[in-house]
This record gives sequence, C-alpha cells and structure tokens, in this order.
Amino acid sequence: MGLGDAGVEADSHRRGTLEDNPCRIRPGTEDPTDTGVPLMSCRRSFLFIILALCWGGVLAAEVPSGPRPAASAETLVEGAAIYLQRCSFCHGLLGDGNGPAAEYLDPRPRDFTLGTFKFRTTQSGELPRDEDLFRTISRGLAGTAMQAFDSDLIKNGLAENERWAVIDYIKTFAIEFEDPELDPVKNGLVVTLPQEQPPYSEALVAKGKEVFEHAKCWECHGKLGRGDGQESFDRTDDWGFPIRIRNVTHPWKIKAGIKVEDIYMRFSTGVNGTPMPSFVDALSEEERWALANFIKSLQHQLTDHQVLKAKEIEGEIFDDPTDENWAAAEPMDVRLTGQVIAAPRWQNPSIEMATVRALYNQTDIAFLIQWDDPFKDIVHQEEAEFDAQKISRIGAFNSFIPANGALQRQLQTFRDAIALQFPVKLPEGTKKPHFFRGDSSNPVHLWRWRSDLAEVTAVEEANARGWKQPAKTQPKDQQQVAATANWDQGRWSVIMRRPLLTGDRNDIQFVKGRFIPLALNAWDGSNGEHALVMSLSTWHSVILEAPVPLAVYLYTLLAVVVSGVLGFWLMRKEQARTRPAL
Repeated sequence: MGLGDAGVEADSHRRGTLEDNPCRIRPGTEDPTDTGVPLMSCRRSFLFIILALCWGGVLAAEVPSGPRPAASAETLVEGAAIYLQRCSFCHGLLGDGNGPAAEYLDPRPRDFTLGTFKFRTTQSGELPRDEDLFRTISRGLAGTAMQAFDSDLIKNGLAENERWAVIDYIKTFAIEFEDPELDPVKNGLVVTLPQEQPPYSEALVAKGKEVFEHAKCWECHGKLGRGDGQESFDRTDDWGFPIRIRNVTHPWKIKAGIKVEDIYMRFSTGVNGTPMPSFVDALSEEERWALANFIKSLQHQLTDHQVLKAKEIEGEIFDDPTDENWAAAEPMDVRLTGQVIAAPRWQNPSIEMATVRALYNQTDIAFLIQWDDPFKDIVHQEEAEFDAQKISRIGAFNSFIPANGALQRQLQTFRDAIALQFPVKLPEGTKKPHFFRGDSSNPVHLWRWRSDLAEVTAVEEANARGWKQPAKTQPKDQQQVAATANWDQGRWSVIMRRPLLTGDRNDIQFVKGRFIPLALNAWDGSNGEHALVMSLSTWHSVILEAPVPLAVYLYTLLAVVVSGVLGFWLMRKEQARTRPAL
C-alpha cells in the first residue's frame, strides 16, 4: 500500500491560519506568548490529549520518567518561549519549516503545519503519539540537523517538563491534533512490537535476507543495502524535495534508531510523507522481525583507530581490490565532513566515510580507498560549475550554499572524485600542515583521482599551499602515481600506487617506521560536488610496518637471562649473609 493510499497527501487545507489556530504566535509581537486570545481558549484545545504508557522497546533516556503532564495554558506559554528560542531558527515562527536556516539544511526541517510526521509508533498516515514526539525531541534524528535536546545527553538541553511543554506548543501548528476523532491512541491505531522476539542469529538473518529479496526491498535500497536501487532522482517527498534512498549499511545515517526494534517499527509504520510504505499488510510480524535483523546485520561497524598500518608483502601488488592481500590488510575508516572553511561552504555532503587500506613491497606503496556512492558519475560539465561569486563574502553564514536550487544535484553533471593528501615534508613532532590544503610554509602533496578521465590519466599529482589558491598540477614527466578504479553495486574501489621514494622534493617520501600524516578529500558528482564544494577529513596517519629485527628478540632474551642470573646471585648472597653461625 502506498502512502497516497494511506491518505498522506500534503493538502493545502491542512496548513490552517492564525485565525484557524489561535494558539500560534501572533506575527509582529515580541512576546511569544501573545497569541491574541485568552489562554483559557488554548487550555480547552488540549482537553482531548490522551496519556499513554511508554513504549517498552526503547532506552530509558528516550522515554519519560513519569506520566505525561497535562497540557495547560501555562505549559503553552512555556513551550512557546522555548520554541522561539530553540526551535524557530530551523522550523520557523509559524512551524512551517521555513526558518532562516532551513534553506541550508538537507533534509529540511519538519513542516509541523501539515500534521505529517515520519517517525512514529502509529499506523501509516496517522498522527504520532505524544511519546513519539518526546522521543524525537529527546534524542534527535541521526544524519540530520535535528539535535538531541535531552538535558541528560547534552549541555544546556531541555528538562523533561520543558520537552513536554514544547510538544504542547508544536501540536498547535497542525489542526489535526485538535480533532479527537484523529487520535491514534483512542482509535487503536498504535503499532506494537511482536510478542515473540527471537534473538539475533545467523538463521534469523538468513530468513530476513529471503524476506528482503521477496519483498523487493532491493529495488530501492540495492542488493547490498547501499541505497543504489534507484536509477535517477525520480522520487520526491510530500514537500516536493528529492529523496535519496537510505544506505542502511551506514547506521549513523539511520534517523530513527539502529536497534532491531527501531528498524522493525519503520517496516511496520512506514515513513509518512515519503514512498516508504508500511508492510503491516504485506509481511507478518515474524517476517518483519527477521527482516529487521537482516538489516541490522548489514550495518557497518566503524574502526576506532587513526593510524593506518601499511602491510608489507612479498612480490607484486595487484590492482584487484578482491585480492587476498588487500583482504589481509588492516582497514581504517576515515570520517569526512562538509568543507565549511572557505567559501563556498558546503554542509550537506553525501560522502561521510571512506575505508582505506595500504600495502607496500620493496619498491612501491599502494592505497585502496573504498566508499559508498549510489550513482556512478563519470561525466563533468565545466559550464555547470557553481559560480562562487554568487555567494556573499560578507559574513561567514552568507557564504554557505543553499541545499536545494543553487547546485545542480543531478546525475551525469559532475564527476565523482577522491584525493589522498600528504605533507610534502615529514613533520617533526606533532606539527602538521593545515588539514585543508596546507599553507604557504607547509605545502601538501595531493593524489587526485577523477572518474571522468581515462584510466591511465585518471590520477594526477599536485601541490597546494593553502585553499586561497588553486592546487598546482605537477609537470607531466613528474607524474608517478598510477590508479585503477571500479564501481560495483553502489561502491567505488580506487587503488593508487606509487614508488616509495621518488627523489622529487615536491613529493612525500615513504620511510619505514615513520608516522606519515594522511587526509582525504572527496566529491560526489550526483550531489553537485566539485571544486571546493566537497567533503574532507582531518589528519590521520599511515605507518609502514617493518618486521622486528632478530637482534631485538636476542637482546630481550639476553636481558632476561642476565636479570635472572643476577637475581639468583643476589639471593644466594643474602642467604649466606643471614645464615646463623653453627
């Protein structure tokens, strides 16, 4: 059943006006509690609120510690003041999702006036429970600008009673909340977790995989869950914005929770306002539980170290990412974020993590970089590049790029690309160049791979001395990095290889046993990224592991023997000294 069939259209009559909803802030007033009507009228608007038990499948920090306080004129006054200070900058004074920051955010802030809420424990197309709103406000939504507001989780958060007050006020934006006949709790439209919850197991995951294939989840999310099922940006939400299918292998992007219970609830309720339907009628509880366990099994577990150990091998380094030597090399996950240091600033990147491995032999070193990208973009149209002059240079905020409209975020317009960055000179101590292209005194060495070029010339070496001037490509006769690339089922695998030592003073030289700073730059063409519109990482390190010399083991053994002999001699000497005379 599609969401349209469930009655989730964004009809204009659902917005209402100030006259329709007198509990909203009156425009032109400085007092957020001045609604233009007696507060007793607002009190009567909330007499229908039903208190519900907390959902037992969530963590204690995500549910109220006690019964929900009754809505009142006082809570509306308090909620309005908190909303104005903490929420309106994104969600707007009228709750329509058009606050000053909204155009720079992707996804955009929720438009409360439609009464359409994505993450609920109610059936598809229904209003959320108050506890659902409490949960979202308390813990936020991963992968979005919606932060957690639980005072136990963040400094200067909201106390429990303050969160309830904000919920009281938010509900005044949608007229649906004023109709007792639409109360999902009263109408028995709450979705619960299954009574039988088999524990996570290989058999359960295998069954969930069968459900995934039978239900054709792969048509959107891809065979491996990387979000590469769609062939174009032909899907939009009820607010008219393009939808990027969720990569379910990245738990940090799953908005409403990564536990099996959370995932089960999404299959059961659907996501209002999007093409993600409810599977209550299509799949049994047992099938949905198995499917949730399968999705859980796909979640990538991030590495927690910042030093990449390059593995030494004998013989040739192969350009096949499935080679057993690459599988044996220790991976390092590198987190990336939007480039917001220099204009144009970009805070909506799609490449937020890449996995790096390294191999070396007697002559060469090679890096395997892998990252998820649902689209293979191998075209670059220079005429479509963003005109940075359109961004005001007066004030940092005005130099951010709006999330929609300013960039051509579409297929086959800009190329996909990745770059490795090293300092030109090995730093002494902890001092490093600036992680974004170095500086005039501390240049960096870039290996830039671009998908639109022929394989033999797809990578180029360049040097940069800060972001204020373009990186300078090295002369053709000094280009020594070779690259191979492969895109398969939503993932790029790029191998870049170069001699350990080049003798070029503008190149990084790889020496065993030294910690060599390494950083990444990345561009997703389908996300409109090019030039300084990109994602980047801070410095990590790579070290060429060297075999421990035999002498180290011999000296260690000798030290143990000498210590033992010396200890035995001292013990015997002490015994002789203290032995009583006969």
